[in-house]
Amino acid sequence: MTFTHGIDIDAPPETVWAIWSDIERWSEWTASITKIEKLAPGPLAIGLRACVRQPKLPIAIWRVTELEENRGFTWVSKSPGAHVTGIHTIEPIANGARATMTLIFAGPLALLFGWLTRSLTRRYLQLEANGLKARSEQIAHCSK
Repeated sequence: MTFTHGIDIDAPPETVWAIWSDIERWSEWTASITKIEKLAPGPLAIGLRACVRQPKLPIAIWRVTELEENRGFTWVSKSPGAHVTGIHTIEPIANGARATMTLIFAGPLALLFGWLTRSLTRRYLQLEANGLKARSEQIAHCSK
């Protein structure tokens, strides 16, 4: 089961990346996140684990598995019977960047959970996209 949401942002990819890769500040710009805590100090990097708290969802530990600066990152959350992959990509476009968020639910429990929470998942992806757009454009326009 896969959910995807993309949005065009009037800001350079580097600005979008600076905001998106600062995971501990997501709660400042999206209501889909209550709190994210990195479980080790330092910048977003492959292998980094983070505790993610979201309204109406169980606490999850996510581990970064792929990362390309200014282009995006992938992280996974695993539990017995469930595997969820979150893919965050940034593509340059004529007037800025296109940010795409994808969640892939795999495993018997993840498929059930994904189906039961599909409306909330779609809403949270939209909240994240809209918040990322607003914060990125605010910073990009203030620096002009």
